[in-house]
Amino acid sequence: MADDARLPPAASGPDWVRPLVHFEILARDPDVQRAFYGELFNWPIGDGPIMNFPSGLGGPEPGPAGHMRQAPRSGFVLYIQVRDLAASLVRVPELGGTVVSQPFDVPAGPTIASIEDPEGNPLVLVQQ
Repeated sequence: MADDARLPPAASGPDWVRPLVHFEILARDPDVQRAFYGELFNWPIGDGPIMNFPSGLGGPEPGPAGHMRQAPRSGFVLYIQVRDLAASLVRVPELGGTVVSQPFDVPAGPTIASIEDPEGNPLVLVQQ
């Protein structure tokens, strides 16, 4: 994809790729989820009925890439980079989550492992 395909169009220019600008985690028990995400990923999460995350959170530039695949249920999966995959996996059950798959190397790519948060939402931990 050409670099200019990521930019908003000029008044008379071509269409452009719409960037991901925000995400929301829905929770039956927001306090449990806040503790899980805050502790495991060191995310500063605000208080109140809408617990805000600061923008950026150390994400790569120009922003996240993605893919779509067939699965037994619909939904979204967050891929989150961690510094130490083994240490993170130890913390997952301590914080109420579940380790779904042990780490494996993606050919010519990172090492990943699948987990679920305390409410069963899928996540993938990525170590590059």
